[in-house]
Amino acid sequence: MSKEQVVHPEHYNQGIECWDYTTSHNMGFLDGNVVKYVTRFRHKNGLQDLYKAKQYLDKLIEVEEQKIKDK
Repeated sequence: MSKEQVVHPEHYNQGIECWDYTTSHNMGFLDGNVVKYVTRFRHKNGLQDLYKAKQYLDKLIEVEEQKIKDK
């Protein structure tokens, strides 16, 4: 594996890199991972990445619902 494959893997080089996008939008871990997995699913792990994105989205919804309950 080359350094380029580690630093700029093919599945993240479809425009703006995911970490640049999520950082520029002040996203946290959960919402950043939703974007990451949805962005790469066609180029890396297909349906598996969509299930991962769903898992992070479900957790994000749970956290946001709890914030509303705690108010």
